[in-house]
Amino acid sequence: MRQTAFYQMAAMVGLSFAAMSCTGGGGEGPIVPPPPAPAEYADKHMPAGWWADESKVEEGRKLFIGETNPDVNCASCHGKDGKPVKAGARDFRVGERMKLYSDSVWFWRISEGVPNTKMKAWKTKLSEEDRWKLVAFERNFSLSGKGWDPAKNAWVAAAEVGAAPAAGAAPEAPAGGDSATAPAAEPAAAPAAPAAEGK
Repeated sequence: MRQTAFYQMAAMVGLSFAAMSCTGGGGEGPIVPPPPAPAEYADKHMPAGWWADESKVEEGRKLFIGETNPDVNCASCHGKDGKPVKAGARDFRVGERMKLYSDSVWFWRISEGVPNTKMKAWKTKLSEEDRWKLVAFERNFSLSGKGWDPAKNAWVAAAEVGAAPAAGAAPEAPAGGDSATAPAAEPAAAPAAPAAEGK
């Protein structure tokens, strides 16, 4: 009888661990969108060209590991490989969670910290440029090769950030919008008449 109770308890513990590992959040709880960036940060975005600028990403790496500024060492909590080494630190390797963070939200969190956690505000220790370099580097743990495109409100290939849509491409429906209520695309302009040949 005791042996059966032991096996039942072991099975319950095993199921609990399995359920925890299936959250996909590395022990961080359910994956839900973060709060939107406050007005002060909502319109801040990565400087043009930085997503694909490897020199900026490398500068971000040096900041992340504390090489540039010994007062700032993100890796001491988030781990050199993005795997947290301290409880409560965000796991940057969980792409399903990190793709919910716009560049504005990420920059805001680095700047102001996260209330009720050990994540400090870094805006007094890091310039605005350095905070953007951190975002450019940190996204590589789960969103490598991607950049946040504010016009599309999504992570896209870094080379496509800010790129104009291809000629003749239909305009994109607004995020979360209903295609039935979206405005109709304007009709294409009629081709220009050929110029009259002069004598």
